[in-house]
Amino acid sequence: MSKRQNLNAGSVTLLDVAREAGVHVSTVSRALDPAHHARVKEATRQHIEAVADRLGYRPDMVARGLKSGRTATVGVIVADLGNTFITPVIHGLTAAVEAAGMMPMIAETEDNSDRFANILDHMLSRRVDAMVVMSARSADRDILEAAGRILPIVVAGRPLEGTTLPEVVVDEHAGGRLIAEHFADLGHRTVAQLRGPVDVANFPRRDQGFSDACRERGLEQVLVPETATVPVIAEGRRIMDALINLAAGMPTAIFAHNDLMALGALSRLRQDCVRVPDDVSLVGYNDLPMVGHVTPSLTTVKYPGMDVGRLAGEMILRLLGGEQVEGHTLTPQLVARESTRALE
Repeated sequence: MSKRQNLNAGSVTLLDVAREAGVHVSTVSRALDPAHHARVKEATRQHIEAVADRLGYRPDMVARGLKSGRTATVGVIVADLGNTFITPVIHGLTAAVEAAGMMPMIAETEDNSDRFANILDHMLSRRVDAMVVMSARSADRDILEAAGRILPIVVAGRPLEGTTLPEVVVDEHAGGRLIAEHFADLGHRTVAQLRGPVDVANFPRRDQGFSDACRERGLEQVLVPETATVPVIAEGRRIMDALINLAAGMPTAIFAHNDLMALGALSRLRQDCVRVPDDVSLVGYNDLPMVGHVTPSLTTVKYPGMDVGRLAGEMILRLLGGEQVEGHTLTPQLVARESTRALE
């Protein structure tokens, strides 16, 4: 009977691993601790890891936390887990922190500031070592700044106006410009935006970039007075309805502030038999996985989610190591598909 069969995983200790590996217990402790394994020779570390795996050793995270004052957890607060935009961000973040022996603890606010405050308090009470926040609205800044005086926090994905916390964001102004320039290059002269929530900084920045480029390229905007409360399909449909019913008439090209809103707009246009792109061109933002497979496939701006998550995770690890960090601003990219066409 093997050693692993003789011992239950929960009862295997560092001493058991040390005896089996033929090394001192302190060497095992360092080899199996991501924060200190670099102090052990590579061949020795690999031997100890193989023995630990064969015995079924699992570290006692509670005991390690009591000793170090840390829990090896990173709180991750997102707005909507149902929005596939967030998936690559979480993948990138998870890969970065798990490589350092840390585990993400993910919570969803449903894009509600009251839920955000409750989750933030819960994360603090759980004594997470750090947090990555991807869901903050303007009204959440003060409580988030206060939490940032207690533990390291990185704002990711959604920029937060006026924050002193480090951010990993995308140049949303540049993304808006890309779309207006795409419309201008295709010969469009009358355009419109279906705008996202004004208290989520991504959307006003996209609006400003688009409007600046429209002004420079001589495009006229049809102003839709409605804005989304949350950036979802239903809101895209509702604001598209408001645009259709404006006395100003329809533009030839429309920028919906994210892909979900664009899908809602597409649904509303089909209700009136308005063809995309034959009658009107339509562009979204984020490049969700499904938008290349709808009919017509959606022109959009690609959001580098994996990079946002990876950089946020790396920044957290550096902050926990006592380093000062600078924020990152990434560059978006236009992905042209079937939902836009040149005017004849």
